[in-house]
Amino acid sequence: MSDLLRIETPLVNPAHLELPRTLDIQNLTKMFGGLRAVSEFTLAVPQGGLYGLIGPNGAGKTTVFNMVTGIYEPTEGTIIFDGTNITGLPPHVIAKIGIARTFQNIRLFQNLTVLDNVRIAFHQHAGHSLVEAITRLGRFGRRERAISERAQDLLAVFGLFERQLEIAKNLPYGAQRRLEIARALATEPRLLLLDEPAAGMNPAETGELMELIHFIRDRFHLTILLIEHQMRVVMGICEWITVMDFGEVIARGTPRDIQRDERVIEAYLGRQGGRGQRHAS
Repeated sequence: MSDLLRIETPLVNPAHLELPRTLDIQNLTKMFGGLRAVSEFTLAVPQGGLYGLIGPNGAGKTTVFNMVTGIYEPTEGTIIFDGTNITGLPPHVIAKIGIARTFQNIRLFQNLTVLDNVRIAFHQHAGHSLVEAITRLGRFGRRERAISERAQDLLAVFGLFERQLEIAKNLPYGAQRRLEIARALATEPRLLLLDEPAAGMNPAETGELMELIHFIRDRFHLTILLIEHQMRVVMGICEWITVMDFGEVIARGTPRDIQRDERVIEAYLGRQGGRGQRHAS
């Protein structure tokens, strides 16, 4: 992590901070029994922003993602998405209103084809009735053809069109990562949460991923919030960064600000006589 001080960072236009907020989190807290995994977490992500959430293992980052996507219900606090309070809503409702995510550990339908992985995600907006699905009449056939075409178009964007009939588990690791992001985009989100998208990637794959994240933000008009441990990725593409440690926010600012922050450097490089064991991520 000492490389944090030597990584080139992008110039940030402060005007983007004045845009309408896609995600507005206030005083979010999560307790697991007597453990306070996240404490009074606050975050504002403007429309079209590309934001990073970083911190050492166990800092509470994934717990925040799990609350935003409805996997965990917050103990306290509010989550506002595009002006709507989504605090405590179930995952399927949150996905339907426009929030998608990927996971640190790839979660594909491993034994299905590449095409079917994306087709399944499009079915969230299928638009045909149960009777039509059973009888395969009416809107069902037209909709299925349209879904297949849209899935193929999306696979082409991610360089996977030629592999659409391959079984997902047979793809190289980097291609599986791209497929997972493609599947997330098939749900037609306005906010995309990426949980360690560069995990397990080699330097070449990481460079391609950085270009891809910028591309999909601009191509699909998304707001992106990502968790990432590779500082090359975070410092290279994020416009604004929030840093967590032991469930609390310890710093926020531009990549250049974060590189110089003493609390961030201490959190990553270690401290004498630490504050205890980390239990949640």
